[in-house]
Amino acid sequence: MSDTGTTGGPAVTTRIPARLDRLPWSRWHWMIVIGLGTVWILDGLEVTVVGNIASRLSEDGSGLAITDAQVTGIAAAIYVAGACSGALVFGWLTDRYGRKKLFLITLAVYLAATALTAISFSAWWFFVFRFLTGFGIGGEYAAINSAIDELIPSKYRGRVDLIINGSFWLGAVAGSLLSVLALNTDIFPKDIGWRLTFALGVVLGLVILLVRRHVPESPRWMFIHGRDAEAERLVDGVEREVEAEAGRRLPPAEPAITVQQRKSIGFGLIARTVFRSYPKRAVLGLALFIGQAFLYNAITFGFGSILVKFFDVSSGATGYYFAVIAFCNFLGPLLLGRLFDTVGRKPMIAGTYILSGLLLFGTAWLFDAGALTAVTMTGCWCLVLFVASAGASSAYLTVSEIFPMETRAMAIAFFYAVGTAAGGITGPLVFADLTASGVVGDTVLAFCIGAALMVAAGLVASFFAVAAEQKSLEDIATPLSVTGSGGAQPN
Repeated sequence: MSDTGTTGGPAVTTRIPARLDRLPWSRWHWMIVIGLGTVWILDGLEVTVVGNIASRLSEDGSGLAITDAQVTGIAAAIYVAGACSGALVFGWLTDRYGRKKLFLITLAVYLAATALTAISFSAWWFFVFRFLTGFGIGGEYAAINSAIDELIPSKYRGRVDLIINGSFWLGAVAGSLLSVLALNTDIFPKDIGWRLTFALGVVLGLVILLVRRHVPESPRWMFIHGRDAEAERLVDGVEREVEAEAGRRLPPAEPAITVQQRKSIGFGLIARTVFRSYPKRAVLGLALFIGQAFLYNAITFGFGSILVKFFDVSSGATGYYFAVIAFCNFLGPLLLGRLFDTVGRKPMIAGTYILSGLLLFGTAWLFDAGALTAVTMTGCWCLVLFVASAGASSAYLTVSEIFPMETRAMAIAFFYAVGTAAGGITGPLVFADLTASGVVGDTVLAFCIGAALMVAAGLVASFFAVAAEQKSLEDIATPLSVTGSGGAQPN
């Protein structure tokens, strides 16, 4: 791979970004949301189910010789490693070969790996296909977030991105309730129920794949990569469809941009662009991802053991509590997402991070004082995560819109991989003993670590967050291929 990428193609002038941004909301946009966004439901289902059925997998008669520690420890770490690897590999491929090709491939990888997980006959088989499942899911983040931001009009980009990323928690709700059903041996034998949960993910994924086939390639990606005529035809067709639906002509689109077409871009130029040209934005991305990763691990990593050890909740009932918490996580982006487009990115990102951290500090204080029950503790978690979920989703939105288009998928992949590694590797190392010790002070410390990092990330956002609301992506970060002056200045 070259350092600078392949350049020297013809210069083309286009109004495609402006034409896409001035579109009113339409059925075409709903097709994009359904085709691309629903995969996060699968991710939430996948992660939650495995955690909740760990005890069943390790029982005699499950059909799988594996221990509970191997499921929650080794398998979880392997899944995280797969997600980080998939994000980086598919992120680079997405910028090189296009959004559509990769979001079909990553979903196909997920489907195949999940199907093979369902028929696991040994621990090593389970581990291998957990890695490949994570590999596919990790790749989804880069390909999907790139496509969403480049296809959704700037007026709606913030709320749509937040809600789609927040839909992970609908899958978590389904996974929690599904695990309760799967663990009921009056309905399914020990060696069948857990396999059916994975099989359900395959069925849902196949339905999504059928819908996703109709989602187009990003016209923004196409006109930079030498497919400008195809991009123009695609946008012409979308405009005709939207005008027929709205019953009126669309207004003229301005401005035009001129780009020097190229086929690919190297890792060297990507790294220099992200870290040298945009150092403040890089710090912002790292802070947001690491802060939310640690907050979520501080709460969710030991939530079951906290309920069991401190509040005498039956282990078989923790799934119901988690379902409530997960639903509040989804409500956050759903109800607060619009404010990121109206009130603005900087106040909302900084505000949700700082407020959720302060609320978790308050929860830690109440817990330390012995003032909580299982229900009120769950209520506190719901309040914290209602706010935090909007902030966490905004991390994905932020890194997908504040860097140049040619680096977008790779930037998403990098920051996702760092945040996921922090939450899935460092997080458990920090929080596992704290939340499992049965000592109130240890759990309070876990809460305070997550809260402090969330507040710190919010403070970084208060200085470095970009006012990207309702702005074209090209105005937020000028594409590297643009010729002449104009656009956002690096910072």
